[in-house]
Amino acid sequence: MTEPRSPISAAPTAPGIIMPPADVGGVTVEMDPLEYTLRKRLPRKLPKRRNDVYVNMKTDFRAQLARCQKLLEGGAHREICVHGLGLAINRAINIALQLQATSQGALQLAANTSTVELIDDLEPEDPDEAREPMTRTRNNSAIHIKVFYPDPQ
Repeated sequence: MTEPRSPISAAPTAPGIIMPPADVGGVTVEMDPLEYTLRKRLPRKLPKRRNDVYVNMKTDFRAQLARCQKLLEGGAHREICVHGLGLAINRAINIALQLQATSQGALQLAANTSTVELIDDLEPEDPDEAREPMTRTRNNSAIHIKVFYPDPQ
């Protein structure tokens, strides 16, 4: 026989929104997504160097590609590092491959993957209620592609 659901977990959820259980005092409590606002914090970035390019999905692909080409063709850098997080991984890979193709094979690529821990803030919708804001951590995939001219031999 199954146990009856608690009133908190039985609350209706909006379609397409999945809220994982929160851990409050060692007890798992399911949250109603209508009672909290999800605020995603910016990811912790690696040190920003002049030859680092952080790829995102908001900026136009051609503009990001042109920025990478300008860094490499300017002569100041023999290598750049293209970083992509989550959905932008495919775009980072495409940029690196486009750079390699347009250089007629003169550029080489070295890719590393990693997992980045992200933190989300859950803020109560109604500030008058006695609910406290909560945080939730989640993991997201990342890629770091070194695009470089090999040393002449």
